[in-house]
Amino acid sequence: MKQGHSGPAWIGYGQYSKSGQTVYFDGKVLKKGQGVIGNHFNIENGDEYWVSGVKKNGEDRHWAGSGKVHIDKSAVDDYLRIIGQNALPKNRFILVDLNNIPNKELSREIENSKLTEEFSR
Repeated sequence: MKQGHSGPAWIGYGQYSKSGQTVYFDGKVLKKGQGVIGNHFNIENGDEYWVSGVKKNGEDRHWAGSGKVHIDKSAVDDYLRIIGQNALPKNRFILVDLNNIPNKELSREIENSKLTEEFSR
């Protein structure tokens, strides 16, 4: 997942909603939607994100982006298996602990408040 073209980038586990329209990742709730620089947006603040799968060639950053990719410690083994490597290149990654618990309560709270506002009009 990348925030914009040159913002931070992460590799970790996300979870899709039943409809596939929402991704829960690192405590964030991201809704599908085509923006200027992303294919999902954070329902709390509107920040855009590009959500995609892991690239087998290891090019997991946007081509215009720079900087190290943050990778969840719990995803390293699966990532290495996918890219066919034995170790992470230390100059390209930062190991982090991401929040892998879907924030469904936040999603319900925000979505329900939007419905209440629309109903009140």
